Amino acid sequence: MSKRLFACSFFALAAGGLTSAAVAQGAPGSEIVGQSIQVTTNGVTNTIYFDPGGAARIMSPSGNVVNATWVANGQTLCLNTGAANECWPYTQAFQAGQTVTLTSSCGPSTWLANAVNQPPPQSAGERG
Repeated sequence: MSKRLFACSFFALAAGGLTSAAVAQGAPGSEIVGQSIQVTTNGVTNTIYFDPGGAARIMSPSGNVVNATWVANGQTLCLNTGAANECWPYTQAFQAGQTVTLTSSCGPSTWLANAVNQPPPQSAGERG
């Protein structure tokens, strides 16, 4: 089995309206730190918990948990389990309750953020 096929199969079985302005207001991915997203691939829905510090947990429908790491850089959102790595385009922040279809090299998956963090307040600036 090729590494790519293994990675695609792994995330399908083991195991998320976006706005560019939201990404610009905080670090990429800041809206999902401490939150979970339901990701459906090939009819299987996993819940991914995006923990602080880049740690992630992928929970399968049967309750199996796979530890992973995650990173978002404003271009991609990647999950890595050590055995598999998969990246999706990520150019806009997730919005709670809004389904988004993202396509990796493994194919499309549907992402649904259960909740998101609010962007940090913007400073009013100095008036002179």
